[in-house]
Amino acid sequence: MLAPQIPAQPLQHVKKMLLSMAWLLLVATPTILPAAPAQTPAENAARPPGSLELLVLGSGGPGAEGRASSSYVLFVDGAPRILVDSGPGSFARLGEAHVDLGALDVVLLTHLHVDHAAELPGIVMARAVSIGHPIHFDVFGPGGHPARGDVPSFPSTRRFMELLFGADGAFAYLEDFSAPVSFTVTDLPRSARFDQTEVIYERGNVAIHALQGHHDDAPAIIYRVDVGGRSVVFSGDIDAQGLPALERIARGADLLVFDAVVLDPPGSPPILYTLHSPPKVLGEIAARDHIGSLLLSHLSPAVDENRGAVTASIGTHYLGHVVFASDGLRVTP
Repeated sequence: MLAPQIPAQPLQHVKKMLLSMAWLLLVATPTILPAAPAQTPAENAARPPGSLELLVLGSGGPGAEGRASSSYVLFVDGAPRILVDSGPGSFARLGEAHVDLGALDVVLLTHLHVDHAAELPGIVMARAVSIGHPIHFDVFGPGGHPARGDVPSFPSTRRFMELLFGADGAFAYLEDFSAPVSFTVTDLPRSARFDQTEVIYERGNVAIHALQGHHDDAPAIIYRVDVGGRSVVFSGDIDAQGLPALERIARGADLLVFDAVVLDPPGSPPILYTLHSPPKVLGEIAARDHIGSLLLSHLSPAVDENRGAVTASIGTHYLGHVVFASDGLRVTP
């Protein structure tokens, strides 16, 4: 058997070095919030038909500050159906919440940064082990791009899944480790019209829409999930260029889950504003789009330690309910 060939990596670009330094500044003071009480499988199932509920598995970012990284489960009619991102720590949070993995068959990846996608193999394995019969996942995520000058390459979601679970993938053994596992993988956007919202999934009372976001050099997707007249939108990490797309897809949503990393300028390191959007513009969009409630997640310690200022900035324009996420939090849109 041939050993895999790992290409030599170029020196880290100065911008990435600055970004790493900026995050070190942001995570200097750990913040640990307690999880909500775990619920039993019977309690998870006791939801009325047509209901939609969000469970926060991970509310943190790339820093190791005591939270799991970005990850969420959506319960549809009481059953956990949709996984949105799978950052480090989400595997353990699934167990703590006693989530029944039998129906968790849709995966939405906002982008392929480590803090949003690294724990997917563990979750796939956990479902296979817990079920013991053939399982299938519908996986959606961004397309990729080759390296361009100083811009690093990113695999498409299809290629990402091949590298993990394909015949020559890192975790190829999971194909039939406990139960046969298969995937249908869709790279987004499927249309050349990047400014148009796509319906990517429709089954029963569930409809999922997607639109291309923008997260500096990382291909990114914004998702909207509608169930029985209720709706939740996941911004993912989004910079200023992605805000018009967020505004289009989020109009009238009952809940917007927004990745809150930076303070209003100049409160955060300048490099972070090339990747994330500040509270003031979020408040403006939420007000114009008539968003029902805001859930701030992917929290940096800088944001967590300045909740009053963040809430006040958003409240300059938006008068709705604002909640700061914690691991284990449950929200009904």
